[in-house]
Amino acid sequence: MPKSVKTDLAPAAIGAYSQAIVSGGLVFVSGQLPFPPGGDRLPETIEGEVRQSLTNIKNILEEAGSSMDKVVRVGIFLTDMADFPKANEIYASFFKEPYPARATVQVAALPKNARVEIDAIAEL
Repeated sequence: MPKSVKTDLAPAAIGAYSQAIVSGGLVFVSGQLPFPPGGDRLPETIEGEVRQSLTNIKNILEEAGSSMDKVVRVGIFLTDMADFPKANEIYASFFKEPYPARATVQVAALPKNARVEIDAIAEL
């Protein structure tokens, strides 16, 4: 049976979803907007937004008993593909080889005017 993951070290869900679900030996982390836990202010730069989204994912994974080293897939949603090089630079600082599989796509808009949202799947 799937188990919900919740930590105060990442923003609370803003809708009808869990921060993450553990099922079948995997952790499915919901898309993380770049807000600090309990905060409502976005970082000023795309680098800060990517760093905060990935920090939220890291904290959720640790609460689930996993880690960034066990991430197998990442999805990155950017509102402007021109931010890709800067986002990729920060992203690379959170992972080491073998890097997770990844998709990066441009979207028209994200909740609360964020410029990035990132989700992940990791092994336990």
